[in-house]
Amino acid sequence: MTLRLRHEVLRLALRDPFRIARTEHGGGHQVTTVIVELEDDRFPGLVGYGEGYPDSFYGETPATMAAVWPRLLEAVGEPEPTSAGLAAAGEAMAAAIRWNGAAKCALDSALLDLAGKATDTPAWRLLGLTTSIPPTDFTLGLDEPAIVAERARRAGGFPALKIKVGGPADLATLRAVRDAYDKPIRVDANTGWTPDVAVELLPELVALGVELIEQPFPAGRLDWLADLQQRSSLPIVADESCVTDEDLDALVGVVAGVNVKVAKCGGPGPAARMLARARGLGFRTFLGCMEETSVVIAASAAVASLADWVDLDGNLLLAADPFDGLDLGPDHAWVLGDAPGLGVRRRTG
Repeated sequence: MTLRLRHEVLRLALRDPFRIARTEHGGGHQVTTVIVELEDDRFPGLVGYGEGYPDSFYGETPATMAAVWPRLLEAVGEPEPTSAGLAAAGEAMAAAIRWNGAAKCALDSALLDLAGKATDTPAWRLLGLTTSIPPTDFTLGLDEPAIVAERARRAGGFPALKIKVGGPADLATLRAVRDAYDKPIRVDANTGWTPDVAVELLPELVALGVELIEQPFPAGRLDWLADLQQRSSLPIVADESCVTDEDLDALVGVVAGVNVKVAKCGGPGPAARMLARARGLGFRTFLGCMEETSVVIAASAAVASLADWVDLDGNLLLAADPFDGLDLGPDHAWVLGDAPGLGVRRRTG
């Protein structure tokens, strides 16, 4: 085997406290992510960067990621640095292990970066996609309404805000944000609502100009999701209920949209295929992220031309991103250029 993988566990501070309804993610002050460096004897001197975010909600830790990489490396063998070779590697990983999306994501994104560098091809082109992508929104975590409103003022240049909800002050928070911000608001309950709460809030959300509601209920309650979507003029978007491509069929007729994340589904290659299939099934597509570095945000941006809504702000939530090379345009869309691979590099100094 010519592939060699090294990994580093990073614990990164957040710029502002960031809490969500179902977990506090490192107490809301720091996050854990895993960076990999992939080398291939066929391409001496080149390193492919990848990243996986081990979310315990999906049963992953840095230790589980390290445990499955040998099997995944054995499965992919020596993939050719082509679109077909990358697709075959993704299929091989899916056949080798069913879940472990973060572990697959780290390797899949590293393979994409390395293949791009080996062939002097940007990641988006290797995936057969385009540079025309929607702008990203900016996410604000749970906190006191006045604090969230102040953060909304600071983020006023973004074309949309995603507000984390799922606590007792949801309505007060959203009203405070609306007073401070006049553009689209998206709400994400991260499984934190009950049907009674959602139905009570629904007319208020419409009146406040909310654009969509993301994952209001526990992941397995597709019946609750379907009932709310029937009542709602706003699109309901499945996130925790939509982890991989396997989940799409069961959501047809249940929700209007699905949130695809490379950390959940196994990397940019699987994400591109999942987004394309979701569109074919009639879903509106949302491309999300975790609190990750520019490595995975760049990998995600490479598939963003397949998304209707983009939430790729994870690196912007960090106090210090250890990578650079990914630029946010004046329209708040990530700039996809002609740099080979993901176009990111480790910061020095």
